[in-house]
Amino acid sequence: QVQLVESGGGLVQAGGSLRLSCAASGGTFSYYAMGWFRKAPGKEREFVGAIIWYGGNTYYADSVKGRFTISRDNANNTVYLQMNSLKPEDTAVYYCAARAGSWSSKWSEYVYWGQGTQVTVSS
Repeated sequence: QVQLVESGGGLVQAGGSLRLSCAASGGTFSYYAMGWFRKAPGKEREFVGAIIWYGGNTYYADSVKGRFTISRDNANNTVYLQMNSLKPEDTAVYYCAARAGSWSSKWSEYVYWGQGTQVTVSS
């Protein structure tokens, strides 16, 4: 069974950086797309970005493009979300998710989810 475990969240000042990790197990991830989503209080779950495990193509929401970078480590089955130039509006619980096949920006199309990690950006 596929399991996803996020780590790396925390409190950071505006303008700072954090790197989130998503350790994946229990599947053949070469055929998966991995997505990052976030959920802030009172807001809908929001697409952040995605990576196609095979080939490494990445896709980003406009709100994070140029500031966030997704990468993967094939040897360790881990996906990373490098977040730079953080803003208070980036404060949210961040989730990684997985689905077989191509990527999607719709959270409902992802089957497997991690438990989430809190990111708080202070002004």
